[in-house]
Amino acid sequence: MIGFMATWTTYGTWLQGNKKGYVKNGTILPANAELEKSNKALLKHDEINIPKSLRQGEALHWIKPPIGRVKNAILKEAEEIGQKVYAIAACSNHVHIVVESISKRCGYSVGRFKKAATKELRKYGCNDKVWTKGFDKRYCYNEQELEKKIKYVQRHED
Repeated sequence: MIGFMATWTTYGTWLQGNKKGYVKNGTILPANAELEKSNKALLKHDEINIPKSLRQGEALHWIKPPIGRVKNAILKEAEEIGQKVYAIAACSNHVHIVVESISKRCGYSVGRFKKAATKELRKYGCNDKVWTKGFDKRYCYNEQELEKKIKYVQRHED
């Protein structure tokens, strides 16, 4: 394995049954309104959507919160653990990232990324649970697969 793409969602969003479909155990499943409705009823607090000013671009130092805090926190964490990031998209309700494979498990890296992003969001008043449990991963075993995942992520900046 030369790399992987990971995707994780914010709390209360993209629930099982979502109208866009959803992933369960690596399988993409179709929408199911009743399933989504029952999952929404189980939420312990409102869904989390990350404002654009906190998720995209490079940090700009203005009076208001810097732009791109989530993305930059993840990039900094990747640098800390020595993991190259090929592509990243921090969206309102999920994050996609494509990284090189390192000697640690995928979950180690993603856990560090989620923790770093959460710590940054706490500075701006997001005190509820931010991320859903777990993440989806897609392994890349050759350059063609890696490039395909990179292009996918690059198309998903919102």
